[in-house]
Amino acid sequence: MKQVYVEKKLNKANTVLVGIMESISREYSAAGYTMTTRQLYYQLVARDYIPNTLQEYKRVASIINDAKLAGLLDWDAFEDRTRAFERRGHWDNPEDMVQACANQFYVDMWEGQDRRVFVIVEKEALVGVLNRVCERFDVPLLAARGYPSATVLREFAVSDMRKAEQAGQDCLILHLGDHDPSGIDMTRDLQERLSLFTNSHVDLRRIALNMQQVEAEDPPENPAKISDSRFADYQRNFGDSSWELDALPPEFLDSLLTEQIRENIDEPVWREREDEIIDGRQALNEAVDYIANGLPHYKDKMTGRTGKFESALD
Repeated sequence: MKQVYVEKKLNKANTVLVGIMESISREYSAAGYTMTTRQLYYQLVARDYIPNTLQEYKRVASIINDAKLAGLLDWDAFEDRTRAFERRGHWDNPEDMVQACANQFYVDMWEGQDRRVFVIVEKEALVGVLNRVCERFDVPLLAARGYPSATVLREFAVSDMRKAEQAGQDCLILHLGDHDPSGIDMTRDLQERLSLFTNSHVDLRRIALNMQQVEAEDPPENPAKISDSRFADYQRNFGDSSWELDALPPEFLDSLLTEQIRENIDEPVWREREDEIIDGRQALNEAVDYIANGLPHYKDKMTGRTGKFESALD
């Protein structure tokens, strides 16, 4: 939604740039994506509208903020996944709640499969892109925010990987990260620490970002950080340049992840689980009809009685 909060006067060059930004954000919105500021910046770089420098990134971020405040860019086209209120759910009536339960009824789609798939992405900003695929295929997604803590990885190993092993299933972890000194090293780190916590070899596959994708997609490059303790080893293998995962088009990441997940699915078993979802939702929908039609009578029977509820004010 566009709304004017502050009057802003942009110069001619920035006005043209905002028009380009709006066009790009509409492309993303039409495809069902919500952009981050960084993704829009890399789209501008990739399309040769601006140079790829830290100073230019700060300038673009400032222009985006001013343009949203001035009602020139749609606020809903952008997201910041790092900050949000936590809220308790509300319902207008019992049948609405049961209907919501019916719509959200799922079974474990990977039960009966030979292998379970998990996804770990370096950056939380890309959850909005990858979560569409992971939700569709019932694949857990971890936004690692760099190197995840030992506590997070141990909990994952104990609660998910060991459980799969006990059910006779293998585990496959798909990892996506930046192509820079730390981003490359994170794949090694995940492999080693998860192997430690499971006391077994972990099948972890880095599916992005790799040099083959860099050469094929030609994302904007950045100088690798010399201050990174892993720079020397990275430089020996890849040179002085680095590339960020955010710079890849969301359609590319969507297609890549979909392909990697689908190749691990036993389709007949998957279809059986889908049938169970259909049956379960039908049963819940029947319950909605029962509550909607029978609730007045139920209320009469409950006259003078209340369910146990602990008030926040007591």
